[in-house]
Amino acid sequence: MLKCIITGVNGQDGSYLSELLLEKDYQVYGITRRRSVGGRYQNIEHLFQNKNFHLIEGDITDATLISRLLRDHKPHEFFNFAAQSNVGHSFREPIATFDVTAKAVLTQLELIRQISPYTRYYNSATSELFGGLSCPKDGYKETSPFHPRSPYGVAKLAAYWTTVNYREAYGLYACSGILHNHSSKRRGKDFATRKITDGVAKIKLGLESKLKMGNLEAFRDEGHSKDYCNAIWMMLQGSEPKDYVVATGDGATIREMLEYVCFLADLDIEDVYELDERYMRPSEVPRLLGNPSKIKKDLGWSPVYSWKKLLKEMYENDLIELSR
Repeated sequence: MLKCIITGVNGQDGSYLSELLLEKDYQVYGITRRRSVGGRYQNIEHLFQNKNFHLIEGDITDATLISRLLRDHKPHEFFNFAAQSNVGHSFREPIATFDVTAKAVLTQLELIRQISPYTRYYNSATSELFGGLSCPKDGYKETSPFHPRSPYGVAKLAAYWTTVNYREAYGLYACSGILHNHSSKRRGKDFATRKITDGVAKIKLGLESKLKMGNLEAFRDEGHSKDYCNAIWMMLQGSEPKDYVVATGDGATIREMLEYVCFLADLDIEDVYELDERYMRPSEVPRLLGNPSKIKKDLGWSPVYSWKKLLKEMYENDLIELSR
């Protein structure tokens, strides 16, 4: 039976990938931060009854923890999702962001090199590597230049090049998925798409009067986490490790996304949106469009969800959740 370790297992990507791998008869060892008394693992509670799912509470910056897991379980695959992944928050806690998002990747790869060099390693990179200042008309490719514009992007770039270095220097099967924006009903409510669907649902139900957000003009290529998790698993099944851009090749501005959800709710954006300067970033990433031609050609991957289908699913889910 194949074994894998997944960091950040309670996040949207970690939970969807766990479901996918359990269906493929993997033993899944999922790492997440310990919750205080009464805390919930809302994205993975339904997996606790599966005998092949094993929850491990711990800090991914703890080298002793990672070392013990590698020695005890000798995983075939290691998927790293854990990070401080809120771009805005990274400006407020840049050092902590770097420790969790970059230094932890170095620790994992070095311990894999020493203890379990046959383990295939996936690092979750991000379109924030590109910076969005000069986005090509056909979207960013794997060969596009990097120019991160946040502490989060800088940390992710360090993790990306660390993964490249361990692949080239030590021959590890180590690769990164340069994932463009992706969401789901399991997305945290402090991320733009979920904030939109949850906020509009609250206004529709009379629970709130306004949705406070920052800049709406940024353009994002937006996909579904489930589609991207399929791509991630496929990346570790190849004959050789390669980095891939994972994207839909389509997208919209945050304003267009908000307008679409307002349309679904039969509301006017002018009655919903309120600018809040607290959500404006020191440096914005204006346009992120991905070009997934390489992963489509090499691995045969393609997304099922468009950004409109995704937002409709999320909005309808939030209406149900808020109506309970």
